[in-house]
Amino acid sequence: MLQAMILEVALIDVVPGQEDQFAAAYRTARPVLTGTEGCRSVRMTRGVESPSRFVLLVEWDSVEAHLKNFRDTERFVEWRALIGPHFANPPLVEHFLDVPAEQS
Repeated sequence: MLQAMILEVALIDVVPGQEDQFAAAYRTARPVLTGTEGCRSVRMTRGVESPSRFVLLVEWDSVEAHLKNFRDTERFVEWRALIGPHFANPPLVEHFLDVPAEQS
């Protein structure tokens, strides 16, 4: 049986007027994240009603994969150096598990 995937959700508020620069920085930084062991997928979305708000969705093998393979490494330092200058404030980051559609 496959291990349950963990979804990291990061709510990112960008300095108004820097949205395009943030998106460009994300495109540059994305391979740093996607190349991390345990990272299954990465998706960035942008708010329609709040265009300075972005949501990063990352699927990980586990919370430990996120923390040990990314957050506690130079990969995170590189990632943050690229995208961090555009943050209006620190992102809100949480981990989630899927709710099964059917009871097993």
